[in-house]
Amino acid sequence: MTAHGGEARTSDEERAAEEERAVQQALAIVGHQPQTVHSPPERSGGTAQPDRSGEWSPADRADETDRADATDRADATDRAPATDRAAGMNRADKTGRAGGTGRANGTGPASSTTSAKPGVRTGRPAQAALAPDSPASPQAHRTRAAAWEGARSLAERLGRSTPPAAHRLPLDRALGHVLAEAVLALTDLPPFDTSAMDGWVVAGPGPWTVGEGEGLLAGRGSTEPLPDGHALRIATGARLPADATAVIRSEHAHCDSAKGLLHPSREVVPGQDIRPRGQECRSGDELLPVGTVVTPPVLGLAAAAGYDALVAVPRPRVEVFVLGDELLSAGLPREGLIRDALGPMMAPWLRALGAEVAEPRRLGDDAEALRNALVSSDADLILTTGGTAAGPVDHVHPVLAEIGAELLVDGVAVRPGHPMLLARLPEGGPCLVGLPGNPLAAVSGLLTLAEPLLRGMAGRYTQGRYRAPVHEEVHGHPHDTRLIPVVHRDDSVMPLHYNGPAMLRGIAAADGLAVVPPGGVRSGTEVEILDLPWASASPWTEGCFT
Repeated sequence: MTAHGGEARTSDEERAAEEERAVQQALAIVGHQPQTVHSPPERSGGTAQPDRSGEWSPADRADETDRADATDRADATDRAPATDRAAGMNRADKTGRAGGTGRANGTGPASSTTSAKPGVRTGRPAQAALAPDSPASPQAHRTRAAAWEGARSLAERLGRSTPPAAHRLPLDRALGHVLAEAVLALTDLPPFDTSAMDGWVVAGPGPWTVGEGEGLLAGRGSTEPLPDGHALRIATGARLPADATAVIRSEHAHCDSAKGLLHPSREVVPGQDIRPRGQECRSGDELLPVGTVVTPPVLGLAAAAGYDALVAVPRPRVEVFVLGDELLSAGLPREGLIRDALGPMMAPWLRALGAEVAEPRRLGDDAEALRNALVSSDADLILTTGGTAAGPVDHVHPVLAEIGAELLVDGVAVRPGHPMLLARLPEGGPCLVGLPGNPLAAVSGLLTLAEPLLRGMAGRYTQGRYRAPVHEEVHGHPHDTRLIPVVHRDDSVMPLHYNGPAMLRGIAAADGLAVVPPGGVRSGTEVEILDLPWASASPWTEGCFT
């Protein structure tokens, strides 16, 4: 091994150890340590200058929505820059020039503050352990942002930190929930020997004397033994008489009506076309383990095993607050106003992840309305869309500071979606995931923080990860992870165009998102794939498209 290779491995190990320490610190804050108060973002000092240590490809510049000042604010902008509300400046310019510490880039300090009110404890969230206490600078801001993998790990472990309560649900209400108790067989399946086919049940060697009458039907039938040399008509699912040897399918036998004899057209093997008692399971066998998602086949198996209800984990209750005065709920964009793309998208997406979701609430750019909505919510998880940057009407950070929320993740090193955040409301309140307002950036936040958090809260198993080679070269960000919409093509994935932070055209056609490491990848390189909830789901999935 070369010295250079050893240094790289050491650096990777140190980075992984730092991220793990950050995760542990954040979990300790939530579960064990005294509550710290979320400090408002610093709003003094110069604006952050862009870091251009690496060259950008033309595709990268398009993805970051080129700015004349080249500050990468396209990813950090919390809404599509369609409104020209203040002095002719669009939202992208306002967030960059608010005099903040660089949170417009989604990489601002993680709740450090220059001063504190008497008697109020302040603290920096866990990911600040990854960065030195240095003056505001692009490098400091970038390192204070949580690593993408660490942010996902923290979100899932936070979701699992409080064991969910279980409740008993009748079968007709259990679809989509997760089992909190294993399903054990209450009886043998099948509970008695049954016929697997329509035909004739016979005893002993043939030919067989044919019995009179309609024969044996499912749900009805004599338990009298069948004498050797005799045959009876039998229907699929009917209980076999004692001493039966085999079932002969109707098409494999000939009945001589004149002589009253049944002749086989092929060899008869003892036990053929019989479902013996206990073939599928014996009483007491575990049929489904804890953590199984209740699907239609699960409901069928539970019913067959004798269950009328299942013990399941309640679905996490989620509220969605849509922020932004520039958003229309109907009609064409007009006069600087744009359509709300996230409100219609969030509820069905969250339901597809197993959540119970109320209709999204439109709060506009009203700090008091946001505060009231947060403190009065009884949800398990709150999602906000927009308002996570540091512009004049970006109220998420100040309101969280005002109500004393614990800020666990403030910015993630991922593009798009850099200014996402994860917080915990005070006094055992719900978690909050703040999503950027740009649509694809919000999808990135949903998959990075909300999806693993919900999976943990719902008791779902961690999804198996898989990798696939990319069909062509994918440009990367110099420092951050990129999430790129892709479609499966044979044995590889094809990156899709229209993958800018404000675009949904690519993700609407995608099977998943490719996790592209900093610097990008060459054609044929394997990358991790994040499946979309409906990509592998059956059409029955409750709430998936409703």
